[in-house]
Amino acid sequence: MRLGTAIVLLALGAILTFALRVDVSGVDLQVVGWILMIVGALGIVLELAVWGPRQRRVTRTDAYGDPAAGGPAHRSTTEETY
Repeated sequence: MRLGTAIVLLALGAILTFALRVDVSGVDLQVVGWILMIVGALGIVLELAVWGPRQRRVTRTDAYGDPAAGGPAHRSTTEETY
């Protein structure tokens, strides 16, 4: 479940629980709303716990120097984490 889906479920559950006052035979919409809010909250927590701490690392190596001189090339490595 992605973060947007979890937020939508949370909002839909809040609407069913707190804003809607309709009697449907056989279905308690307030209970359905609470269930949707719980599922949405769990989805947000799991999304942040699983995908939040991930790191992306980009490593770029640049070589420079005069290859005609026959000496070793100088290398510099840049690591970016975001």
